[in-house]
Amino acid sequence: MQGRLKKLFKGKLLQLYTQTKFLPNGRHVTLEFIRHPGAALIVPFLEEETVILIRQFRPVIDSFIYELPAGTLEDKESPLHCARREIIEETGYSADKFSKLGAIYPVPGYSTEKITVFKAEGLKKEKSNLEEDEIIEVCKVRGPEVRKLFRKGDIIDAKTICAFSMCGWL
Repeated sequence: MQGRLKKLFKGKLLQLYTQTKFLPNGRHVTLEFIRHPGAALIVPFLEEETVILIRQFRPVIDSFIYELPAGTLEDKESPLHCARREIIEETGYSADKFSKLGAIYPVPGYSTEKITVFKAEGLKKEKSNLEEDEIIEVCKVRGPEVRKLFRKGDIIDAKTICAFSMCGWL
C-alpha cells in the first residue's frame, strides 16, 4: 500500500514528488524523488575498435566531460526513436543498425530515470543539430584509448562507464 503522491515541483524536464511507501519489511518511509521521462544512450561504432565519444560542457558541474551521446525521451517517444534522433543531433552521424544492450537506473535512490543503452553501427555522416545549450566536441576513439582515459580518471560519467562495460570495453 502506498500513500498519497504529492507534487512539490514541476520543471521543464523534472518533477519532484514526495510519497509515503510501505516497504517489504513492514515499515513505511516518506520518499522524495524525481520523476524523469527516461533516456537513451548510444555507443556509436565507426569500426569494430573505434567509437565516437563526445566531450561535452556540463554547466551544472561547470566542466567538460567525456560522454557517449545520449538524450532525454520526448513525450511518448520510444527509446529507439530517441537514440536515432540523439546520435544525429550530438555527433553528426546516423546509423543503419541499432542493437539494444540493456538498461540502467543511474540514481535509483531518488529518481525514476531509466536509460536504455544501444549499440549503433553502419554510421553515415550527417549534419549535426545541437541544441542551443549544448557545447560538444566529437572525438573518434579506439578501445585502448577509452581504457586509458578511464584509468586516468578522464571518463567519469556513470552512464558512459556502464555502457562501455556492457560492450566489454571496461
